[in-house]
Amino acid sequence: MAQSAALAAAPLIAAETAAGLIDCNVHLGAHPVRLLREIDESFLARREISEAWAASHEALLHRDMAAVNARLVKRCEVSPRLRAVGCVNPRLPAWEDDLKRCVELHGMKAIRLYPNHHDYTLTDTAFLKLLESATKQNLLLQVVAQMEDQRTQSPLMKLPPVDLKPMGTLMKKMPEARVMVLNANAAMITTALLGCTNVWLDIAMIEGVGGVENTLKSWPADKLCFGSHAPFFYWESASLKMQESVLTDEQSNAIRYLNARALL
Repeated sequence: MAQSAALAAAPLIAAETAAGLIDCNVHLGAHPVRLLREIDESFLARREISEAWAASHEALLHRDMAAVNARLVKRCEVSPRLRAVGCVNPRLPAWEDDLKRCVELHGMKAIRLYPNHHDYTLTDTAFLKLLESATKQNLLLQVVAQMEDQRTQSPLMKLPPVDLKPMGTLMKKMPEARVMVLNANAAMITTALLGCTNVWLDIAMIEGVGGVENTLKSWPADKLCFGSHAPFFYWESASLKMQESVLTDEQSNAIRYLNARALL
């Protein structure tokens, strides 16, 4: 148990150079409807990933979050590069206990949320209570805007993206809160998230030629982090986004690891 907590909260091992890379958005375990490869030490080492923030695919549909998070921590033991990011579903009874276990038992510093899969919105009282509790404990909340494009979803799992429009007002009311939105596309950023000074983004679903470069024209470089959404997406897709955008060394290093390291 103590070993699991230590591994989940392992200190950052990224080198103090541009070679460091923190991937803020990966998943482990079985996906509900797709056969995906498991991310392990060899996967991370070959791609020179210093640290990967890993949540569990099981969190999408399972109801026993305590067991999901415990299995996730066990999976992360295969590599010191994996940092376990637990899940809490505020629609379930005793979610406060799940959050407490994440912090006190597993030593987690971040929690990943799936509002569309768990059937709540960013204006629901349950989410507001969770955000308040996480803020008091200095936790980073990762809100997954979407797991995949609606056009490729299973007919039995048709889910719209999370409505992010309330985020601006909400975060202004809670300036101490820290939220990272995962898998937001360019349209979501420009219509819902601009001006949110305590919100971070990852690059997993920022598409188009020069997508990262163009995003930085309106989004601050210190609020953008590398995220691949692997193994659902090919990891190399995120890596190529960094290569094909014209970025300064300062911008590249901030996105690759400095911003994420400062968060945790």
